[in-house]
Amino acid sequence: MSKVLYIKANAKKPGESRTFRISDSFIEQYKKLNPDDEIITLDLYKEGIDFLTEEGVSLHVPKEGEGKNHPILKYAYQFVETDKYIIAAPFWNLSFPAILKAYIDYICVTGITFKYTADGAVGLCQGKKAVYIVARGGEYSEGSTKAYEMGDRYLRTIFGFLGITDFTTIAAEKLDVIGEDVEAIVQNAIKNAQNKARNF
Repeated sequence: MSKVLYIKANAKKPGESRTFRISDSFIEQYKKLNPDDEIITLDLYKEGIDFLTEEGVSLHVPKEGEGKNHPILKYAYQFVETDKYIIAAPFWNLSFPAILKAYIDYICVTGITFKYTADGAVGLCQGKKAVYIVARGGEYSEGSTKAYEMGDRYLRTIFGFLGITDFTTIAAEKLDVIGEDVEAIVQNAIKNAQNKARNF
């Protein structure tokens, strides 16, 4: 049995997010195929994730006695104890919502999700896998605008830093381009997500 963390980062009301339409379909398919797995949904906006304060920054090297119930460190412990990750976040301003970056600052903690060695930093989340699901208004996976895409690149890099190199992206693109069949694009992304869920 695997533990799956479904990380959601979108401020839109339920039913309005195209990203969540795709990611929820992925989750539904995954549940059908893996009914015994534990799926934990972490909605960052409902969770009230905030930017790290001076106190939070000092926790990046946990002190003795600061455990899994700590209001900030609990996210790093939850992350390292998870086997699979689904990150659902829209493409905002060439990246993703700032709340997701704030969450990443919570989980990147020395001694929990990575450590320093004589040879440098080593991720402590090896052998895990992640899928990033994103809806984009334009086309950023190829062509002249590919260089502007920073969300997928950042997530791949930071997850790799933590030891997670099995990383897949499912993107629905050109959703705000005039003349495009938006619903058809979303449906194709949903089918892609359901197919990817079979081997996740």
